[in-house]
Amino acid sequence: MMWTSMALLGFVTLQRLAELVHSQRNTARLLARGANEVAPEHYPFMVALHATWLMGLWLLAPARPVAAFWFAVFAVAQIARLWVLATLKTRWTTRIIILPGAPLVATGPYRYLDHPNYAIVAVEIAALPLAFGLPAYAIGFSVLNAMVLIIRLKAENRALATAP
Repeated sequence: MMWTSMALLGFVTLQRLAELVHSQRNTARLLARGANEVAPEHYPFMVALHATWLMGLWLLAPARPVAAFWFAVFAVAQIARLWVLATLKTRWTTRIIILPGAPLVATGPYRYLDHPNYAIVAVEIAALPLAFGLPAYAIGFSVLNAMVLIIRLKAENRALATAP
């Protein structure tokens, strides 16, 4: 059982690292095209939250069995995450980057939700610890994530509403 937990944690770790590289490339490209970052002051807290969430899972979960239902929920969230990435293409970043003159994306999952990526992250933050049988961990980090998202959504919605 330990190898399945380790494989899952390894997958998530590699995925997050790859996404950071992808995000940094997209951010640099967008900034070079005249985009600006909005409300960067909350970003270190968001990074710290996600890094702590993952490091804590590495400490608590490696020897735990993986619950099939919550793993399936997490897997569906991964498919949704890929849908978001494919829809936003080079505009996907982990920061709030506004490209003046660029229309809002209204295709893919954005037809249904204004901020599908945040909904997906909320599911992931709960589902992965639940897959390892860590309900208190899931609740604690879900609350912390909600606190960061409230700040981020206000900043992002304000930026999108005033974008030229």
